[in-house]
Amino acid sequence: MNRLVNNVLRDYTEVIKEKDVEVKVGDLPAVLCDQNMIQQVFSNLISNGIKYSKENSRAKVSIGYDANLKAFYVKDNGIGFDMQYHDKIFQVFQRLQLPEDYEGTGIGLAIVKRMVERHRGNIWAESELDKGTTFYVQLPVEA
Repeated sequence: MNRLVNNVLRDYTEVIKEKDVEVKVGDLPAVLCDQNMIQQVFSNLISNGIKYSKENSRAKVSIGYDANLKAFYVKDNGIGFDMQYHDKIFQVFQRLQLPEDYEGTGIGLAIVKRMVERHRGNIWAESELDKGTTFYVQLPVEA
């Protein structure tokens, strides 16, 4: 998984430099998966972590694995969201911000959820307004 995540980060090298994003990647276990699909999952989550960063604050994105939850995570220190909207963020064309405030169509997380579910996995988020969001992705891990 580290190679897959590093491929994603390579795609975002320019924006990471431009926005001075601090990125940390932990040791990630191997997973049997459709590499293209799961790369797209991480691409979307990392992109959102950068996109929804707070103004006048250095964006931080961490990618790791929580052994207790048996889940990969992508954590940011961005704008966050109110947890009452947790289910809404995974629905097609649902956005919590105004379209003029942030680019996007509102389909990214819905697609991510379907890709994770195709792998018999699970995805959820924990967030706090003005503190950031952590997305957790459970996928079958190689023994």
